[in-house]
Amino acid sequence: MSKKGFGILGAGMISGIHADAIRKSKKAELVAVCDVNEPNARKLVEKFAPNASVYTSFDEMLKDARIEVINVVTPNHLHTDFVLKAAAAGKHVLCEKPPAMSLEETDRMIGACQKAGVKFGIFVQCRMRTPMRHIKTALDSGRFGKVTRIDAIMKWYRASDYYKMDAWRSNRKCGAGVTIQHAFHYIDLMQYLMGPAANVSAEMRNLAHPEVKIEDTLDARITFANGVRGFVQASTALWPGSDVRIEIYGSDGCAIMEGTAFKVWKFKAERPEDENIRASGNAAQATASSDPSALPSEDHQYVIDDCVDAIDSGKEVCISCAAVRPSLEIALAMYQSDKLNSEVTLPINEKGIWD
Repeated sequence: MSKKGFGILGAGMISGIHADAIRKSKKAELVAVCDVNEPNARKLVEKFAPNASVYTSFDEMLKDARIEVINVVTPNHLHTDFVLKAAAAGKHVLCEKPPAMSLEETDRMIGACQKAGVKFGIFVQCRMRTPMRHIKTALDSGRFGKVTRIDAIMKWYRASDYYKMDAWRSNRKCGAGVTIQHAFHYIDLMQYLMGPAANVSAEMRNLAHPEVKIEDTLDARITFANGVRGFVQASTALWPGSDVRIEIYGSDGCAIMEGTAFKVWKFKAERPEDENIRASGNAAQATASSDPSALPSEDHQYVIDDCVDAIDSGKEVCISCAAVRPSLEIALAMYQSDKLNSEVTLPINEKGIWD
C-alpha cells in the first residue's frame, strides 16, 4: 500500500512534532511544507523530509496533487481561512487545537468539510495516550461505579521568552492565554470522559508574566450534564513545572494519569489485566511541563495513521472537529465567566468574549 501524501502548513515550533510523526508513520509521507518564512520551512524539510517541496504560498501548495492531507499548524486565530481553502481544494485536514477562536468559525469549517466530503480532525492527541484509552474503556463499561469527581492539574512553567518569540503568543485575541493555548488539551480530556458541560465558573490571573496581557493561570469548575463536578488548575507561571495530572474518582475505582503514564490505577474489584494496564505508558516521557517542545510524537502519529485509515475505509476520524466543539465551548465559557465574574450556563452566547 502506498503512503498518503501529507503537507504541513506552518513551520513554527510545534511543526517538528508533526514532521517527526509523519516520518515515523508507515502510512504517511511528508511531501510539502508551507510557511511565509521560507528559511523555517526549509529547515523543517532538511531535517525531516529532504525530498519534500517548500512553498511560501498556500494557494500554490494546494495545487500540489501529491498532497491528500494537510496538517494546519498555524497560530490559533488563523486556522479557519486555511481549513476552508483546503476543503474547497478537496484536501483532508488535520488541524492543531483549538479548532478556531469561535464556535461560529468552527461550525463553518465543519460544514465546509462535510460539503466537500473531506475528513476534518483536530489534534487533541492526548486522548490517544494509552492510559487515557484504558480510562475511557473502564468508564464506558461502568467499572468506576458512580463517578464522583474529575480533575485536571497542569502546573507548567514558561519563561517570558516564550511569549516574545512570536507576536501572536502575547495576544489573547490570537488564542495565546493558558486556557485556550495550553489547558485546552486537558479541558478536552475532561469533556471526552464526562460528556457535555452544564455550567462553568472560572477565574483567570497573570501571576508571572506582567509584560503580556493574557492569563497565565486558570482556576475553574465545570459542572457536567451528568452531575459530576470537575476542577481545572492550569498555569504556565509555576517554576519549574510538573507533569499534567488527570484524576478521576468513582465509588468503585480511581485512576490518575500523570504525563503519559499511570500514577494510580486502583479498583475495589481487581482484574488479572490490571497489572499490565498499571504499567502502561512511559513515566520518563517529557510532556512540555517546562520545555514547550518536549513532547512525544507518538500521539500525533496515532491521529495521522488513523486519518489515513479513515480515508481508505470511509469511516470518521478518531477525533473529529465536531467531537471537539464542546471542548471549545467550555473554554470560551471560562473566558466569559471570568469576564462577567459569574457562573455561565451552556450553551453560551459567545458575542463579545474577545472584546
